Amino acid sequence: MALKQQVKLSSMQRYQLRKFVKQLASYRGRHTELVTVYVPVGYDLVKVIQHLAQEQGTAGNIKSTSTRKNVQDALEKMIGHLRLYKCTPPHGLLVFSGNVSDREGVSDVRVWSIEPPIPLDQRLYRCDKEFVLDFLNDLVAHAEVYGLVVMDRRDAMLALLRGKAIVPLMKTHSEVPGKMRAGGQSAQRFARIREGAIKDHYKKIADHMKENFLPMIDLKGIIMGGPEVTVNDFLNHDYLTGDIKKKIIGVRALSYTGEFGMHELLERSQDLLAAEEVGEEKAIMQKFFQLLATKQAMVSYGRKEVEERLKMGMVETLLLSADLDDASIDALQELANTQGTEVRLISTDTREGVQLRDMGKVVAILRYAVEY
Repeated sequence: MALKQQVKLSSMQRYQLRKFVKQLASYRGRHTELVTVYVPVGYDLVKVIQHLAQEQGTAGNIKSTSTRKNVQDALEKMIGHLRLYKCTPPHGLLVFSGNVSDREGVSDVRVWSIEPPIPLDQRLYRCDKEFVLDFLNDLVAHAEVYGLVVMDRRDAMLALLRGKAIVPLMKTHSEVPGKMRAGGQSAQRFARIREGAIKDHYKKIADHMKENFLPMIDLKGIIMGGPEVTVNDFLNHDYLTGDIKKKIIGVRALSYTGEFGMHELLERSQDLLAAEEVGEEKAIMQKFFQLLATKQAMVSYGRKEVEERLKMGMVETLLLSADLDDASIDALQELANTQGTEVRLISTDTREGVQLRDMGKVVAILRYAVEY
C-alpha cells in the first residue's frame, strides 16, 4: 500500500514502530491462521466486530481441527480486544491476532493493536500464514521526504525522494529557441526572444515548485541540480519566494536532466542526505555538551543519576544511545512518558553520538539547574 501523504516520525516513534513490526514479522502460522484487520478512519467498530463474529462462524467449516480452533480463538481474542474501544481512533486502527506458539499442539493466542500516526484509509480482513504489515513497513520506509529538482534552460523535472525511491511529480519543457536564429532576424531581436523564453521557463519552474512543495509541511528540504551556471542564474534572481528558498538545502552540478539527471542528483547528494539525517542529532548533542562545559548544573549523565532526575520530573530532554539495549530504552522511555519528558534516540553515526555511547549511553538536559 502506498502512502498518500508524507509523515515525519521522531527517532523514538521510528524505534518503537520498527520494533513492533520486527516482532510481528517474526511470527509464522502453520496454516492460514494469523488474522490481520485494518479499521479505516471513521469506520464503525460495531460493524467490524459483527464481521469478525460472522467469520468466526464460517471458520467452523475448516476441516483441520487445529487450524479451525486457532482461527476461531484468534477471532475471539480480537473481538474481545475491540470491545475495549468506545469508537475507532482518529487515525484508524490496525489489529493482529493469532496463535504464535512455536510448539506443535500448544496454544499461545495473542492480540496486538496499534493506532497509526497518519490516517488509515484501507479496510482489510485477512487470514494468512503471516501478518499483513505493508502499511507499517511503508511508514518506517517513508519517514523522510525530500524534494528534487533537475533543470536546464530547456527542461525541468520535479520529484520526491521517499526513502531510496524517486517518485516523479511532473516535467516541463521550455519554448527557448536554439542558439541558431531564423533567417532575417537580427541578433539583438533574437537574443531578446531567447532571453524572454528563458525567463518564462524559470517562472514556470518556480510556480511548479511552489505548487508542489510549499503545502508539504513535513518536507525535509529541496535539492536542486543542473548545469551550474543555469541553476545559479535561476537562484540568484527573484523567481522563488522566500518560503521555498529557505527549503533548499543543497545544489549539485549535473551532466544530465530528466530521469537520468534525477539519478545523478541522488548519487551526488548522498553526503548531503546523510548530513541532514544526523543534523538534528548533532544539534541536540552539541547543546548538551555546551551546557556540560558552561552550565553543568543544567545537565545530568550516568543512568542512575538520570533516572533519579527523571523520577523527580526534572528532565526536559532524555538522550539515549542507539547502542543501549531494548529493555533499557523501553524502561527509560516509559518513565520519561510519565513526566512529559522528550526522548531522543541518538545514533553512533556522528562524533557526538560516539561520545554519548562512551559516556554511558544515557544523558539528560534538565528543566532547571540542580543545586549541589
